[in-house]
Amino acid sequence: MPMKKTVFTAAILFVALVLIVVTRTFLFTLPPIPAAQPSDLKIDPEKTASCLSKALTFKTVSHQDPNQFDNEPFISFHRYLEKTFPLIHAALQKETINSLSLLYTWKGTDTTLKPILLYAHQDVVPVAPGTEKEWDHPPYDGIVSDGFIWGRGALDDKSSMVGILEAVEYLLQNGFQPRRSLLLAFGHDEEVSGTRGAHGIAELLASRNIQLEFILDEGAVIVKDVVPGVTVPIALIGIAEKGYVSLELSVKTTGGHSSMPPEHTAIGILSKAITIIEENPFPATLKYSAQFFEHVGPKMPFARKMIFANMWLFNPLVKKILSGSPELNAGIRTTAAATLFNGGVKENVLPTQASAVINFRILPGETVSSTIEYIRKIIGNPDIQIKPIGPGNDPSRIEDTRSKSYEMIQNTIYSLFSHQEMVVAPFLVLAATDSHHFAALTNNTYRFSPIVYHPEDLKRPHGTNERISVGDYVNTVRFYYEFIRRFDTL
Repeated sequence: MPMKKTVFTAAILFVALVLIVVTRTFLFTLPPIPAAQPSDLKIDPEKTASCLSKALTFKTVSHQDPNQFDNEPFISFHRYLEKTFPLIHAALQKETINSLSLLYTWKGTDTTLKPILLYAHQDVVPVAPGTEKEWDHPPYDGIVSDGFIWGRGALDDKSSMVGILEAVEYLLQNGFQPRRSLLLAFGHDEEVSGTRGAHGIAELLASRNIQLEFILDEGAVIVKDVVPGVTVPIALIGIAEKGYVSLELSVKTTGGHSSMPPEHTAIGILSKAITIIEENPFPATLKYSAQFFEHVGPKMPFARKMIFANMWLFNPLVKKILSGSPELNAGIRTTAAATLFNGGVKENVLPTQASAVINFRILPGETVSSTIEYIRKIIGNPDIQIKPIGPGNDPSRIEDTRSKSYEMIQNTIYSLFSHQEMVVAPFLVLAATDSHHFAALTNNTYRFSPIVYHPEDLKRPHGTNERISVGDYVNTVRFYYEFIRRFDTL
């Protein structure tokens, strides 16, 4: 009898659990999309594409060593901007910071309102030597072909920079005068940490006691067919970004002839340490991905929808699913990537030293210091020296998705894509942006560019065949135009 009672109780509990899971799945829906007024801005796609394509011909490559900077392409680029956007250069105050970064101020009529800042960067990464012939079009020719604008910087990040300027030029043409002052900031060394560009601009603003209502930077985009099972485009709004640090691991040993090797050479010791790091990933947590899946999960097929509607039950399974994808895994843990290795001078000589660089992208809740301590602990070899390359950056603050700023970005996206179904979701930005330099100036920092990425596009920034569709660039201009107008009503 007790056994039957136990089985009956278990069956009742199981049925109750199934009912809870299924009910939560059916209730797992998105709130109604707010009514959106489409943009009325008329844009000539050919003229607009030409504006960006010419900007891509300036080889504004940044370097870690300031002495290696070739200033001339930046200066020529600035001349091009002055010629292309005459109204901006007549109506806005322009300042040059640390020789190459730009700050434009459009003074508003109400000085009691905090200004907003739109940020983008001028600099681009170099094209990897030997890959030039792999491009369908030369990387610095700015070719418009097959509906795309081709060239280094098309995605990262001249489309944002020139798109902002085009939008402001249109606003000036249409007689718009902001109530709230608008700052346009364009750094020149974002790709090498922004220590002179964005940091210099932030220091200047701080010295003037300027506090910002809001900052919008790059970092998150619109993705299509990237999240398994979700067929509609997902507009990602970056509400935080991971931290960043590179650690140099090095070891020294006694050299000698390779005919009498020790049990482990310097290269072997360091290789073992790297293997330990790769085989012992940082702990996973869904804490910083939960909001993303709350917005995206309802658009998944039923089985996956059921899982994400009941993460309280399926937490271990969700972690396992996400860990299987490099793109999704990066959103649930601090990641480590061995990027450089150096050791040995000759094939028959034992190396006396070896070094490697591991790049870490740090999840919120952890820090540069805790990352170093974790690596030191799992390696467990005091002979291996661990040294950070530069100070690194701790993860950013996590912004509120209920703020007016977030709502304004979301509503502008819906107005831009009112003709199609789309999901807007908060997102943890995996890469580092220049926005962290402005953290002390505002409590509202968001990251978004209205560019649609398909799976094959994820490798284009910093890679081969970087390009943006003409339609996406037109939408970029239209987005900034509408956003500035809408935000000015707050």
